[in-house]
Amino acid sequence: MSSLPTLVRAIARKEIILMIRYPVNTFSNLLLTYLFFLLIFFGGQAVAGPALTESLDGIIVGFFLWTMSSLSFGYLAYSVSAEAQWGTLEQLYMTPFGIRTIMVVKAVVGTIINFGWGVVMLLLMLVTSGQTLQIDIVTVLSLGMLTLASALGIGFLFAGLALLYKRIEDLLSLVNFLIVGFIAVPVGSYSLLKALPLAQGSYLLRQTMEDGILVWELPAVELLILVATAVAYVGVGYYVFWWSQRRARRKGILGHY
Repeated sequence: MSSLPTLVRAIARKEIILMIRYPVNTFSNLLLTYLFFLLIFFGGQAVAGPALTESLDGIIVGFFLWTMSSLSFGYLAYSVSAEAQWGTLEQLYMTPFGIRTIMVVKAVVGTIINFGWGVVMLLLMLVTSGQTLQIDIVTVLSLGMLTLASALGIGFLFAGLALLYKRIEDLLSLVNFLIVGFIAVPVGSYSLLKALPLAQGSYLLRQTMEDGILVWELPAVELLILVATAVAYVGVGYYVFWWSQRRARRKGILGHY
């Protein structure tokens, strides 16, 4: 009888095999992200000089979050596009679990893997810049996962669009730039901006990693807002994905690419 742990192991094994079998693509993605940070870091030093040091902690934390968020939100949409290209998308519907359960497990597994890539990038940035951050594993892990939930909600939404429209890579690239804006918005000055995806989590992560604040020392209201936005975006994104896959099946375009 099929079991959820079996599905989790199968999806995790598949992702690891894909990374190992395509090492050039795997490490190219990491290298390109690192080179982007080097451009910001050394370019900022050339333009701003010592003034860059005052905002460097925020840049590192923001880039750390952007790395994980961009990978997480695009992961589901790219997965749907890849399955459609491989001709295996319809097979996912014929499994005992169904497409929705598989996509949820994919989202969880992908988030864990992407969090690992984000930590690697964070270490590279700290070594390159010579900066130090006060990192508590429990705090960063809990706040990071809740923050990435918003990105996953967006990911479900675009996975639904990928089912309907197949080729949305250019749109995903555009949203990547919007994510930078969500992370950088001045939440501390304008409370309404906390409702934006990633904004509240980015704000709290900067506080904890720059000032050494632990997650249980944060105001309960701030944590409640973070949890509420995470649940809301995941719920809306999942609903859009559910509606999109039903519409794709009714139109008979599920297996088309």
